[in-house]
Amino acid sequence: MAVPAPPIPAPGGDTALLVVNLGTPAAPTAAAVRRYLAEFLHDYRVVALTRWLWCPLLHFAILPLRSPRVAKLYAGIWMEGGSPLAVHTARLAQALQQRLPDLRVAHAMRYGEPALGTTLRSLRDGGARSVLVLPLYPQYSTTTTASVVDVAAAVEGIEVQVVQDYHLDAGWVAAVAGSIRGYRDTHGSGELLLFSFHGIPQRLVDAGDPYQAQCRASVAAIAAALGLEDDQWRLTFQSRFGREPWLQPYTDHTLRELAGQGLKHVDVVCPGFAVDCLETLEEIALQNAELFRAHGGEALRYIPCLNDAPEHAEALASIARRSLDGA
Repeated sequence: MAVPAPPIPAPGGDTALLVVNLGTPAAPTAAAVRRYLAEFLHDYRVVALTRWLWCPLLHFAILPLRSPRVAKLYAGIWMEGGSPLAVHTARLAQALQQRLPDLRVAHAMRYGEPALGTTLRSLRDGGARSVLVLPLYPQYSTTTTASVVDVAAAVEGIEVQVVQDYHLDAGWVAAVAGSIRGYRDTHGSGELLLFSFHGIPQRLVDAGDPYQAQCRASVAAIAAALGLEDDQWRLTFQSRFGREPWLQPYTDHTLRELAGQGLKHVDVVCPGFAVDCLETLEEIALQNAELFRAHGGEALRYIPCLNDAPEHAEALASIARRSLDGA
């Protein structure tokens, strides 16, 4: 039985800021990964199949097969303080606290620990009467932001406001562009800049999910801030799962094509991820880099996420301030 989290005091007033990320296993072990994936893949926002069909498939096929493999991938990127996503999210929350001293800033995960619902109740019990929830998803999707809204709306006794997206926020766009510019000033520029976003099933976009359009708008704004011509960058989607069509073009397919066309040096950035995680550090920086080399490329250079960079914290603090002020 889970032990209730202690109340989180809300210094300086009754308003708190809660930054929320997707989540992570507690350890790079098959058992921990299985618990995390079970919670994640039980969410109707993630998998909409009927439970009588999905649950047997999940628990008797997918989890037993995937958990050990995924655990090995996590082990390859694990940090001293935990998974990269957990470490960087906590550091980002601390950076926000420094910039918002009149608010109580906390962080939570939609799946795993610290759990979103538990953290909201702890803030409430610690004196907070209203909480601004800032999902660390620049682009809105029913598979991510809407799931955060589902949990937040179920917590009683506290007023909750959720930032829906910030895909065109000027401060965030400038921070991403500045990060890319700084990396390329130091390491040189590849022949092409690839913007890789986490994919979602195509049927969700066909049903009205604005995610793809917001990804395109984000990339156009970042490319404009960098002064890039249209032939100097591409937008792709990664991390697909299952057999149904997901958003295209796929990142791995594109990298094979680019290598086949004779490109030798490609830079990749993942601005849909607020902090580095398995999908950036392992899937892109390791797996896709190896794939690119195997098909004739020489170097796939991964540009890190913003993580807890001062520019990132400043941009998110500004978003929080404007949201709280109703602007």
